[in-house]
Amino acid sequence: MLAEALEHLVRGIVDNPDDVRVAAKNNRRGETLEVRVHQDDLGRVIGRQGRTARALRTVVSALANGEPVRVDVVDTDRRRA
Repeated sequence: MLAEALEHLVRGIVDNPDDVRVAAKNNRRGETLEVRVHQDDLGRVIGRQGRTARALRTVVSALANGEPVRVDVVDTDRRRA
C-alpha cells in the first residue's frame, strides 16, 4: 500500500510519469521503498535542498502508522569510477 501511494505522489510531480518505478524491499530494519524516475525528473523529485524528498518521506511515514519505512531516491545513471 505504501509503495502504491508513493508512486502516485511521485507521478504527480514528474514530467515523465510512465518512467516512475517504486520497489519495496523488506529488511530487518523495516521496509525500504526505492524510487526510480527518468533522469530529467531526478531534480524535481529531490527538490531544492531536498525539500520535496523530505516531504515525500514525511507523508509515507505518516501513512506507515509507526512502522519503520525508508524512502530512497535512486540515481540510476550514476557513473561508477
